[in-house]
Amino acid sequence: MSELRMNQNNIIRSAGVSVWRQIEEALSADILAGHLHHRLPNETALAERFNVNRHTVRQAIKALVERGMVDVQHGKGTFVREDLIDYQVGRRTRLAHSVANARRVGVSQVLHWSTLLASAELRQLLDLPAQASVLCVETLDVVDDKVIGVCTQYFPLPRFAGLAELYAKNGITHLALEQFGILQFQRRMSRVTARMPSKEVAQQLGQPSALPILYVETVYVDEDAVPIEYGISRFCSTAVQVVIEPVA
Repeated sequence: MSELRMNQNNIIRSAGVSVWRQIEEALSADILAGHLHHRLPNETALAERFNVNRHTVRQAIKALVERGMVDVQHGKGTFVREDLIDYQVGRRTRLAHSVANARRVGVSQVLHWSTLLASAELRQLLDLPAQASVLCVETLDVVDDKVIGVCTQYFPLPRFAGLAELYAKNGITHLALEQFGILQFQRRMSRVTARMPSKEVAQQLGQPSALPILYVETVYVDEDAVPIEYGISRFCSTAVQVVIEPVA
């Protein structure tokens, strides 16, 4: 066992490893061992623990953020990333079902909505005629008060006129759809890719822009196989993992 691991509060300044890197490794070891969880001590407390200045602590924390081990929430502190959410991509499942199965609290926060003329791609995905319009709803997927996904959802009009207002009230897509008689639905198509986030999406997810995201596209249909929704979800890749269920 190294001298550093024997006493993590002492920094070996002549070890050939930068001081902030030693602090990063010490905190990483504490997180992996379960000694640090939820919220980390503040910068002042960590600076006192390692007998360094706060700038050095910030360098170590930045490195942990880049490794996906912690999140910095401005005004609140630094938090250990919790266990990954298993997003079960099944024929009749949505993210809300996976969150509930994990016994975690999840909701979609509606940011805004608008009416758009459907593009050629949307018309193909939703089986819409020329000049058709769609309802576009922008949301954040929030689990245990943390944003894990940035979503864009498209619903055919005029069938789902008024859905956005209901969605904004209850925060769950399938409950809003129930008000339009959609009691059963199934997934017709899903496509999962890894992409780099835009600056805006990275900020919304509270992650570095250099960290890839999971880009999940889905088309849902009603019990008559008529498309009811095309959705794009941009998930933080250190918060969500996609689990594909085999089709019987």
